[in-house]
Amino acid sequence: MRVMQNVSLGAHYAVRLPAPDDFAFWRERARGLIQCDVPPDRVSWIEPGGTGDLFAAEGPSRSDKRLPAPPADAPPVRASKAFLTAARRAALHTDPARFGLLYEVLWQLQRNPRLMEDKANIQVRRIEELAKSVRRDAHKMHAFVRFREVAVEDGTPHFVAWFEPDHHIVRTEAAFFMRRFANMRWSILTPRGTIHWDGQVMHEGPPARREDAPGDDPVEDLWRSYYASIFNPARLKVGAMLSEMPKKYWKNLPEAALIPQLIAGAQAREAAMVAAGEREERVRPATLAQVAQGAAACRDCAIADCGTRAVAGEGPSQAALMIVGEQPGDQEDLAGRVFVGPAGQLLDQHLTRAGIDRSAAYVTNAVKHFKFVWKGKHRLHQSPVAKEIDTCRWWLEAERAIVQPRIVLALGASAARGMLGRTVSVSKARGAPIMLDDGAELWVTVHPSYLLRLDGEAQAQQAALFAADLAAVQARVAQIGV
Repeated sequence: MRVMQNVSLGAHYAVRLPAPDDFAFWRERARGLIQCDVPPDRVSWIEPGGTGDLFAAEGPSRSDKRLPAPPADAPPVRASKAFLTAARRAALHTDPARFGLLYEVLWQLQRNPRLMEDKANIQVRRIEELAKSVRRDAHKMHAFVRFREVAVEDGTPHFVAWFEPDHHIVRTEAAFFMRRFANMRWSILTPRGTIHWDGQVMHEGPPARREDAPGDDPVEDLWRSYYASIFNPARLKVGAMLSEMPKKYWKNLPEAALIPQLIAGAQAREAAMVAAGEREERVRPATLAQVAQGAAACRDCAIADCGTRAVAGEGPSQAALMIVGEQPGDQEDLAGRVFVGPAGQLLDQHLTRAGIDRSAAYVTNAVKHFKFVWKGKHRLHQSPVAKEIDTCRWWLEAERAIVQPRIVLALGASAARGMLGRTVSVSKARGAPIMLDDGAELWVTVHPSYLLRLDGEAQAQQAALFAADLAAVQARVAQIGV
């Protein structure tokens, strides 16, 4: 190993960090030491004031002025993206050996640039464990910080929260709350330090005590009532709940006081729900209006709790052809009508070209509510799972019993499952009818939204296959004389 001229043989260096979460400071000093070929066993990394002094007023000790300066011709320090990503998180851990560990791995990276790919390496695994623990702590902070309004002299609403982090995440996670509550004036108090946002500037403060935070406010009574009303004992999994919401956070959550009694009564409430369901066996609707009304009130699956409306089918109550899609989309949910969005417009074009009169067919969906996930301000379609399709099949069967179609066109795998109660491959099922138990024929093809996701030659090929499927259905309708 080459030894730099300005490094004393056997010398030991102490690096005093200005704060326990100052990764940038560590990185700068570590880079210089690596360029001077200072091995890990000759460096000590020292935090100021112990692990709890997150916002120490004094600056870093000047004892590190004696650190060697890298020579002008020192080679650059190599660090992979994987290392830097994990190191930034691991540096926030409370393990006092973390900075020494990071330096040791950085030292090895100069000789083995692919070290982070070695998952069997004990030091690499330890860094990833530290980073994972910090990420989990940050997630808990995002989820369990609860603000309470306090009175201030100028009358402007100010909100204060108390949180007890496991690691040095307060400063780094402040940006999350700045973005999420940009228009609020708030403070987050922790034993490791405090952060305060006035709507424009972030301020840091000293550690706080639990009694510095406010107690309950009137709004929390409403929240507890809501939480108790939506608690579903049939879906209770205590182990999973404790994993996501450990008891250490309960004292800061207004609803936590209800959890023990809700758990205690869960089994009895679940039994009552089952008994009630057995007593109130559904009667199959006799009209399409009753189907629409019943589907709107149905809460048998989680999709119905997403705040969307049940979109009823459209068409004659006695129709030879029944067209079944997957579920309503964003525009269908807003309009309260089936197939009015981009996929519906494309379907109308293909039906017209095939000679199929949509107004003479009954058009509906296998699932009656819109399942989605938020992405910013937009609702993005999310495919229903098999259990949700099977749950909603009761309403689809009610529609078919009333309409009594001779031919059913299923658009996509979800629609086919809604008709058959089992999953089929669209590519294998298309092109030939499947006989249903009442003698009707089921024809399966792709959903028009599939065509919208394609372009170029692939789109042209699939559009031609879709047109051929519709033509076959139209020919069959004409053949059986319905």
